[in-house]
Amino acid sequence: MVNKVSKKKKIGIISIIIAILALGALMVYLMLFTSSNMVKQTVKKVDEIKGYDYHLEDRDTALYKEEFKKLKENLESSEIDYEEYAKSIAKMFIIDLYTLDNKVNKYDVGALEFVYPSAKENFELNAKDTLYKYVDDDSYNDRTQKLPIVKEITVNDIKQATFKIKDEDVSSYEVSLNWTYEEDLDYDTEAIIKIVKEDKTLYVVEKSDLEKTE
Repeated sequence: MVNKVSKKKKIGIISIIIAILALGALMVYLMLFTSSNMVKQTVKKVDEIKGYDYHLEDRDTALYKEEFKKLKENLESSEIDYEEYAKSIAKMFIIDLYTLDNKVNKYDVGALEFVYPSAKENFELNAKDTLYKYVDDDSYNDRTQKLPIVKEITVNDIKQATFKIKDEDVSSYEVSLNWTYEEDLDYDTEAIIKIVKEDKTLYVVEKSDLEKTE
């Protein structure tokens, strides 16, 4: 009787040891696999504009980098051209918002730095539920999904107007744009961007489809 109990204990201990060894082997395998083949994607800031919250990231497209350079030269000059400033952020807003290919996942919403502070949360939530809703995760650079990349963008018109904020009409710019993509995947190609000035900074307050404003 004692021998049978002893044998059962030995079998139980051996089973536990085997399970621990198997778990350890699995953990080692996963660690090695992750470190060699699944390096997590990181985003780095490579430039910024003094006195503003605008920055450039290593993943930004050549088109965005070109527009960032123009904006930086304007904002760091002795006298800012606000009409050109409005054109720049309207273009950069669209480029970053609609270039989904360089975004990590649906939560990585672009263009937020250009949005009016009190509207930013609603804008982000809306983008996650619409434009960014079906963006696959690319945390480990293994996404195969085709996503849009803005190739060219043109300002067709800019005019001064007013925009109501907290029951007050404030001066604004209305910038009409159209743009194309590296590959046509049936995304928007034109819009009017409404922009207001607060202190020294311009902010996007609304994006309207052209057909809805004509």
